[in-house]
Amino acid sequence: MLLSQINEPNDLKQYSIEQLTPLAAEIRQFLIEKLSATGGHLASNLGVVELTIALHYCYNSPRDKFIFDVGHQAYVHKILTGRMDRFDTLRKHNGLCGFVKRCESEHDVWEAGHSSTSLSAAMGMALARDLKGEDNKVVAIIGDGALTGGMAFEALNHIGHEQKDLMVILNDNEMSIAPNVGAMHNYLTKIRSDKNYLRAKDEVEQLLKKIPAIGGKLAKTAERLKDSLKYMMVSGVLFEELGFTYLGPVDGHDLGGLIEAFTQANNVSGPVLVHVLTTKGKGYTPAEEDSHKWHGITPYKIESGQVLKAVGNPMYTEVFGKTLIELAEQDERIVAVTPAMPGGSGLVKFGERFPDRMIDVGIAEQHAATMCAALAMEGMKPVFAVYSTFMQRAYDQIVHDICRHNANVMFAIDRAGFVGADGETHQGVYDIAFMRHIPNIVLMMPKDENELRHMMKTALEYNDGPIAYRYPRVNVPGVPLDEQLVPIPIGSWEKIREGDQVAILAAGPMVQVAEEAAETLKREGVNVAVVNARFLKPLDHKMLVSLAGTKLIVLEEASQAGSLGSAVLEFYTEQGLAGVDVSLMGIPDRFIEHGSIKEQLQEVGLTAENVVQHIQQYRAEHQFTFGKKVKPS
Repeated sequence: MLLSQINEPNDLKQYSIEQLTPLAAEIRQFLIEKLSATGGHLASNLGVVELTIALHYCYNSPRDKFIFDVGHQAYVHKILTGRMDRFDTLRKHNGLCGFVKRCESEHDVWEAGHSSTSLSAAMGMALARDLKGEDNKVVAIIGDGALTGGMAFEALNHIGHEQKDLMVILNDNEMSIAPNVGAMHNYLTKIRSDKNYLRAKDEVEQLLKKIPAIGGKLAKTAERLKDSLKYMMVSGVLFEELGFTYLGPVDGHDLGGLIEAFTQANNVSGPVLVHVLTTKGKGYTPAEEDSHKWHGITPYKIESGQVLKAVGNPMYTEVFGKTLIELAEQDERIVAVTPAMPGGSGLVKFGERFPDRMIDVGIAEQHAATMCAALAMEGMKPVFAVYSTFMQRAYDQIVHDICRHNANVMFAIDRAGFVGADGETHQGVYDIAFMRHIPNIVLMMPKDENELRHMMKTALEYNDGPIAYRYPRVNVPGVPLDEQLVPIPIGSWEKIREGDQVAILAAGPMVQVAEEAAETLKREGVNVAVVNARFLKPLDHKMLVSLAGTKLIVLEEASQAGSLGSAVLEFYTEQGLAGVDVSLMGIPDRFIEHGSIKEQLQEVGLTAENVVQHIQQYRAEHQFTFGKKVKPS
């Protein structure tokens, strides 16, 4: 077994290319076995095995910088850089991260959980290298899906203009998470299908070498001839026009071909783009046949490919998708918009039912937001279905194009709250804070799936501007569903449990946590009120005034800074209500890493037990029993 002898990248260099070829099969088998137990990003990593081996064979990490876009395809990189023995802990609490992580290894030089950042990072590292007078290589590995992101084009434009020495590897597997869409995808398809391009380009270059250099005029004519033949052989030379030397396409599963391409790239001055063709899920039949499903997968049976899922209620995402179909059948104005996440956002069946009203813009959240504003202005009812952590990439457009115009856009904010194994780059805990302060917007969060359905109806009937409903990445409680959907009065809260002297304000899954805590305290003879603070903006002013003489605990699975608790404190300050006692229980001012959602809630103290302890401590410190104060002895 060759894999057991590889503890660091330099170990690869003692072997020939032929000796390394079996290593790829060993790594694939290792990944298939380990991820069957832990889950993780399987298909994307199976597709880059040879590519990653070739990179570490040709270059010297960490002196040479490897920048993986997103980072979820860096498992092979982790294996080759001494972390193979930790794969049993992958994506687990205090275990190996599912993305590149700088604190894990000196070989991880850039970390990201969102796409399209690698080229900007590569440019920054190339600039720093040159300013310091160093000569290391900088290599960015970006997928064709990530190349649909606007930030990647901004970086391509700058890199081509500055002509810095760096290499971009375009890992082209025709997929991001879902199948790619857009003009860039079509352009790459044409390049992939043009088998004559490289041969013709070489022949032209050889022809030009034979032409005597008898004057500048002839030389310029020859260059124009070369350019015109390139235009004839392939429909556009986008990368070369941007200032890159283009090499490829290269078979991404041919170690010899990859190493030869990288050797050629090292002889090029200025930026070079190596176009590598890979198969997502390579080497494992279920993943090859459905790389969308196997992009990020839960534990599974290796032999059959059967995914092991816990039996239980559906996810909020599924309820959203089904309800949106119901509403769209009644209202032809509804248009669903997603930034490359039709599956993750529960819109696949909607797209099958309403193909003309389902718009996947690719990894382009900014474009999606502005487009939704224009759709709304033209009388449509756009539903921008987006993960909380991805929506923050469209912050400027939400402010400038949606809220400033008071455009009637509906936001379906998925993964609101902790997300579990994806960790700190994906936690949906900041959207309340960065949206609440924007004028014109309404923010809601349901306590269960039935209330989500009514909130979706509320958003559809609302015509006074942008409105959002956010929901978590958990299974629904399983409450009965009302057949008839009715709008909820904007800004209205719901007191679901009466109490004495202490009230818990909670939203979303935290309502259940509050109820569990209240039930525990009730057995001790303590009655605590529980309020479903389902509108995060506007607040229920009337209820807040009525609670002003009560000890309030604001319980939220969101950043403590700037979210619901901050809004409550702001309200009481504005109203000049003195003596109001408010405690905030939210997520502290730090990033929370990967693990299960349960572990993340325990880490930050957002459990029923924590709430009970908080109230018991309050009682002891203030020396009272509920209903009357205890006189000091």
